[in-house]
Amino acid sequence: MLISSREKLIIEALIVEQEEITIKELSKKIDVSSRTIQRDLNNVQSILDSYELELIRKSGVGVQIIGNEHRKQELVQQLKQFRQREYTLEERLTLILCILYESAEPVKLYSLSKDLGVSISTVSADLMKLEEQLQPVQLSILKKRGYGVELSGTENAKRRAISYAISKTLKEEGLFSLIKEKIHQKTSKYEDPISERLMHLVDREKLGMIEEAMKDLYPDFSLSMTDSAYVGLIVHLALAIERILQGENITIDEAYLKQIALEPEYPIAKKIINMLMDRFQVDIPEAEVGYITMHLQGSKLRQQEGVLVESANLELYRKAKRLIQEMEKQTSFRLSNNESLLEGLVTHLKPAIYRIEQNMGIVNPLLEEIQTNYKELFEQVKAATRKVFPKLLIPEEEIGYLVMHFGSALIGVLGKGDLKAYIICSSGIGTSKLLASKLLREIEEISEVSNISVFELNKLTNTITDRDLIISTIYLQDFHREYIMVNPFLTTEEINQVQLYARRKMLIQKPQTLVKESHSTVEILTKKIEKLNQFSGVMLKVLKNFQLSLQNEQNTVKQYMQEICVLLEDRQIIEEKEKVVEALLEREKSGGIGIPGTKLALYHTRNEYVQEPSFTIHKLKQAICTKGMDGNDMKVDTLLVLLSPEAFLKAGLEVLSLISTLIIQNEQNTQLFETGDESQIQAFLAEEFEAFIRENIN
Repeated sequence: MLISSREKLIIEALIVEQEEITIKELSKKIDVSSRTIQRDLNNVQSILDSYELELIRKSGVGVQIIGNEHRKQELVQQLKQFRQREYTLEERLTLILCILYESAEPVKLYSLSKDLGVSISTVSADLMKLEEQLQPVQLSILKKRGYGVELSGTENAKRRAISYAISKTLKEEGLFSLIKEKIHQKTSKYEDPISERLMHLVDREKLGMIEEAMKDLYPDFSLSMTDSAYVGLIVHLALAIERILQGENITIDEAYLKQIALEPEYPIAKKIINMLMDRFQVDIPEAEVGYITMHLQGSKLRQQEGVLVESANLELYRKAKRLIQEMEKQTSFRLSNNESLLEGLVTHLKPAIYRIEQNMGIVNPLLEEIQTNYKELFEQVKAATRKVFPKLLIPEEEIGYLVMHFGSALIGVLGKGDLKAYIICSSGIGTSKLLASKLLREIEEISEVSNISVFELNKLTNTITDRDLIISTIYLQDFHREYIMVNPFLTTEEINQVQLYARRKMLIQKPQTLVKESHSTVEILTKKIEKLNQFSGVMLKVLKNFQLSLQNEQNTVKQYMQEICVLLEDRQIIEEKEKVVEALLEREKSGGIGIPGTKLALYHTRNEYVQEPSFTIHKLKQAICTKGMDGNDMKVDTLLVLLSPEAFLKAGLEVLSLISTLIIQNEQNTQLFETGDESQIQAFLAEEFEAFIRENIN
C-alpha cells in the first residue's frame, strides 16, 4: 500500500470520528496546514476506493468516511501493518529521546538519520527542537563532532523526560490499554511504532511482577487513585527497576528527604520499595522512596476530606486563602465563602508544590483547550499565583489545573445563565427560530436569543457586549469580533462547542450600567408601562384575529394561499390579497418553510398590505409536498400563517417572534399546533402571553 504518514493519520482520524470533522480540526490533529490536508484528501479517496468506502465532503460542515463498518475495520487493520512511513516532527523527537535514553554510549547522527528515514540536516534541526523541549526538565543534548550525541543531565531528569513522553504520547486511556496489553499478552495488538518504542523501555515481565505485587498492597493504601494514576505509578516503578538494574540511581536532597519522610504517604512508599527489593532481589536507595512518595501525593484524589487546618497544612491553607482573595480582586466575584473551592485548592496545591520544587514536571492534556477557551481566566490565575507564590516558577500545566478549580467555582457563583445570543441565519425565520429554540433548550447559560440579519449585525456592533454570544450559520466576512459558526440543526459536537463558548462568556463580568441622574424613577416606570401597553395591545389583536380553519381541497400551494388570504381580507386583517399571496410564496422560494419532524409549514411575511398582526392555522384535507427547513422534501397537512404590518413597533415584532418560538419550543407544543382545536390553542397562547407580560413586569 503506497501511503504517506499524513494520509494514514487522516484516514485513522476520520474512521474514529462518527460524525463530520472539519478540515481545520483535522489540520490541528495532524499538525499541518489546512491546505496540506486538502491536497492529501485527493489521494485518500483513491485508497478508500479499494475498500468500497467513500469520502464525503460537505462545504461548511466537514469531511467523513462512510461505508460498511466491516470494510472500515479491514482498512484500519491494514494501516496497522504499514511500516514504511514518514514520521511527523513530534514522532521523530520522541524516537530520538528514546534512542538517546536507551543508549549507554553517544549515538552517531548517521545512525539517527537511518533509523528515522530523514537526512542528517533534518536530524540536526530536530535535535535543536528536542533540546528546547527538554530545558524545563533540566536536560540538554551534548554534541561533539566525530563523537556523536547523548543526553546530558541527572538520572532524575532523564526519567522525568521519559515519563512525560509516555504520558503525552499515550494519554490516559491509551496508556492503560497498552500497559494491560503489554503485561498480559505475548504480542501486543498495538502496531504504532512510537507507542511500541516507548513501551520497549519497560520490560513486560517486570511490569507483570510489579502489578501483581501492587494488587497485594493496594487495599492498604489510605488514599484513592484513578486508573490512569495507578498505571502511571506502575510505569514509574518499572522504569526505576530497569534503571537501577543498569546501575543508574537517582539522588535527592537529604534535608528534603527528612522533610518528606514525615508525610503520611511515606510509609506506603517504603512498603512499595521493600516489596520491590524482595521481588527483584536488588538494593534500592532511599532516594527512590522519596520520589515514590511524591508520585503518590501527585496521584491522590482526595484524602481526609474536610480536615484542612492541620498543623502541617496551615501555611498551605493560608496560601490557598490568599490565592482565592487575589482571584476575587481579579474577577470581582465573591469566592471567600466557597469551602469546596478552598478544600480543592489545598488538596491540589500540596503535591503540586512538591512537583514544582523538585522539577518533576507534569502533563496536562487539556492545557491547549483551557488556554483557548478560558484565555482571560488563565491570565488572571497566572497573575494571582505570581503574587501568592513569588519564589515558585509555576508551569502553565499547573496553572491550567488551577483554572479548572476556579472556573468551576465561578460558574457555580454565576448560577443560572443570563447570556444573550445573537443568531444570524440565512435560511429564514423558521430555521432561525428552530435554532434559537434548540439553543435555549440545550445551553442553560443562554437566557435570551435575538434573531438578526447580517445587516442588523453591523448596526449593532456598539450594542453587543463582550458577554454576548454571536452564533451564525454562515461565514461573516469582514466581521472582526468573535463568533461561532454552526449548522442550523446543531450537531452534538456543535452543542458542546457552543456550551464552551457560553461558559467563557459567563466568566466575563457584567458591565455596570448606571441610570443617568436626569432619568427619574417616574420616567423609567413610565417607559416600562408604555412598553407593557404595546405588548398587551399586540397580544389582544393576535388573540382576536386567531382562527383555525379547514381548507377546501386545492391542487397547488398558491391556490391554498389564495383561499386563506380571501378569509383574511374578509376579516380586514389584510388588503390587496394577491399582493400578500405573492409575498408569502416569495418567502417560500428563499428557503424551506416545513418544520422537520412534523407536518407543519410556517408561512410568514412582513408586508405593507397587512393591516393588523395575525396568526392563523389552516388544516388541509390532503397533505401537500413542500421543502423543509433542513432542505429536504416533506409532506405537510397544516399551514401556519404569521403576518406583520410593514411599519410595526419593536414590541409587536417581539410578540410575533414569541409565537414562532412557541411552535417549535418542545414536542408538546408542536403536537398542540398539529392536533389541537381552536379553543385549546387560543387558551395556550393567552397563557403564554400572560407569562411573557409577567416576566417583563418583573
